[in-house]
Amino acid sequence: MSALGATQFRPPPRFGELAKLTAFLRRDFLTAWSYRMVFVTELLGLFLQAFMFTFLGKLINKSAMPTYGGTRSGYIEFVAVGIVVGAFMQIGLNRVAAGIRQEQLMGTLDSLLLTPTKTATMQLGSAMYDLIYVPIKTLLFLLVIVVAFGAHFHASGLLPSFLMMVVFVPFVWGLGILTAAGVLTFRRGSGGLGFAAALLVLGSGAFFPLSVMPHWFQDLASWNPVALAMNGMRETLIGGGGWAGLGRDFAIVAPSAVLALAVGLLAFERALARERRKGTLGVY
Repeated sequence: MSALGATQFRPPPRFGELAKLTAFLRRDFLTAWSYRMVFVTELLGLFLQAFMFTFLGKLINKSAMPTYGGTRSGYIEFVAVGIVVGAFMQIGLNRVAAGIRQEQLMGTLDSLLLTPTKTATMQLGSAMYDLIYVPIKTLLFLLVIVVAFGAHFHASGLLPSFLMMVVFVPFVWGLGILTAAGVLTFRRGSGGLGFAAALLVLGSGAFFPLSVMPHWFQDLASWNPVALAMNGMRETLIGGGGWAGLGRDFAIVAPSAVLALAVGLLAFERALARERRKGTLGVY
């Protein structure tokens, strides 16, 4: 084939970026698969986690649990949603920043950024494996608590909950990219961003009802996107509220996600430009 013919059949740039994402995914899968025992221990960890929360729930007065759609929540159903959202928070906050930090420590960040690879591709690629693996692990966790421990969820709430998670992911992703910007600028001194994110989770009612907290704390939580995402999912999965169960929670989480993603991307581009200007991009 002539050089002209090869040029004519060259795939569009967007497919090139897609191929790079699959390369990131293959690399991380092969790395994880080289430590096969981790898969076994994580499955055992899921069972032990479900076992622990089930019996912890027996110590909690059910009358203290909130109601969703007129249904009083059991503790295991309540905390399961918190664990699911917390898992996605962990991906967004840790994997992007950890990927950048790993490239710094290996001395490959400069080389990677010199390639014609978009910044968004690197950020997404660093978490591709977890974005696929964590939902699978989450479904296994829910299956364990339903089959082995008698938890009950409404099947009609699965699609609305999935939509809430799709809208919520950009919010977490924006925080993760903001953390990655902190890693570029401050290296190991960016822990304050992770601490702030931990406060968001703590104030979201992931593991205990917000009704037991002071009124001022509950007022703050009513505007916390993490708490709203959890509440919307609980309304649909526990209360059986369907699409109507999302309501106000969805209306606040969606614009918050757009804002967080925009701020994170802007901060990362500014941090990247600053390090390039100073010539300290590869310093770790």
